[in-house]
Amino acid sequence: MYLQMNSISKKSQVDPRAVVDATLHDAGTRVTSQRALILEIIQRGQGHLDVDEIHRRARGRQPRLSLSTVYRTIQVLKKLGLVEEVHIDATRHHYETKQAADHYHLICLKCGRVIEFSYPLARRIKKSVPEAKDFEIVNIEFRATGYCPKCRTKSL
Repeated sequence: MYLQMNSISKKSQVDPRAVVDATLHDAGTRVTSQRALILEIIQRGQGHLDVDEIHRRARGRQPRLSLSTVYRTIQVLKKLGLVEEVHIDATRHHYETKQAADHYHLICLKCGRVIEFSYPLARRIKKSVPEAKDFEIVNIEFRATGYCPKCRTKSL
C-alpha cells in the first residue's frame, strides 16, 4: 500500500505527506487534510497513541480540528484497514498503523511501557482452531502484563 520508489536515493527524497496521501488514495477513500494529518500522526507516533494524544498533536498543526473529527477519522481508518485499535489498558483505546505481520504486546504495570513482539504460536492457533471449531478467526489479540527489566531493577 505504501508508495514505492525504484532507488534508495529517490526514497530519501519522498515527501512523507505524499506517502500518506497515496496510502489513503490506494485504500479507496477521499484524501482530506484531516485524514492525512491523523494518519501521519499515528504512523509517526512512536508508540500507541490514544485519541486525546492524537487530537493534541493534530491541533498543533490544525488548531480548529475537533475531537469528534478525530474520532470519526479513526473509525474510517480502521474500516479501511490502515489503523488498528489496541487495548493496552481497560480505560482507553490506543491506535497504531496496521502491521503486515501479527504482533502482540507486553505491558509494564509500573511505567506503562509497551513492548511489541511476535510469536509463531498465534499463527498455529489461527490455522488449527478454525479447522477444529468451524470458526473464522480474523484477529488474535494477546496482551501480557508484568514488569519490564528497568522497573524490576529499580525495585530490588
